[in-house]
Amino acid sequence: MPKMKTNCSAKKRFKVTASGKLKREKAYKSHILTKKSRKTKRNLRQSTTVATVDEKRVKRALAIG
Repeated sequence: MPKMKTNCSAKKRFKVTASGKLKREKAYKSHILTKKSRKTKRNLRQSTTVATVDEKRVKRALAIG
């Protein structure tokens, strides 16, 4: 059986935490920021974890067990 290849776009977007969860950055922070409130932009700065329903797909893209 050949090795699984890592999806390069997933490799750039996700990191694995020490406990094995997947970390991601939030979307909607790249442009059209003038109409977004200061609070919204501040909350978009923090990273968050991948939803449990999506973890299996992301782990497969990253070639993790």
